[in-house]
Amino acid sequence: MNKEEIKKILPHREPMLLVDEVELIDGKAFGKCHIRGDEYFLQGHFPGNPIVPGVIQCEMLAQSACVLLADGASEGMTPVFTSLDKVKFRGMVKPGDTLETECELVRQRGMFYFAKGTGRVNGKVCVSAEFSFALVKA
Repeated sequence: MNKEEIKKILPHREPMLLVDEVELIDGKAFGKCHIRGDEYFLQGHFPGNPIVPGVIQCEMLAQSACVLLADGASEGMTPVFTSLDKVKFRGMVKPGDTLETECELVRQRGMFYFAKGTGRVNGKVCVSAEFSFALVKA
């Protein structure tokens, strides 16, 4: 999926739509977030040495995972973060990098969906997390 196809599923729009492409394979979402260097979240983080903030990396994981909820999104529901757990940062994401995400849903309980994800740059893990969402009426 390209950005226009992703917009049919996610309610996010620029500058908060962070995922550039997503592919669904065997129940997993594989996303790509290309870091150009002119993104709003790099302004001031850190001058002369820009690094993608950890919370933005977590949002990139979440947006990739939410593509797995396409059926709920098409029913006028919005995925809302409800938790982040076991978040680990193991490497920096910088301008020129592509953060490649791999996310999967691990369980569902009512309107709550539980997922886990990993983000890599050039095969090296930069972020991993477990997280959850609720699907709420838009």
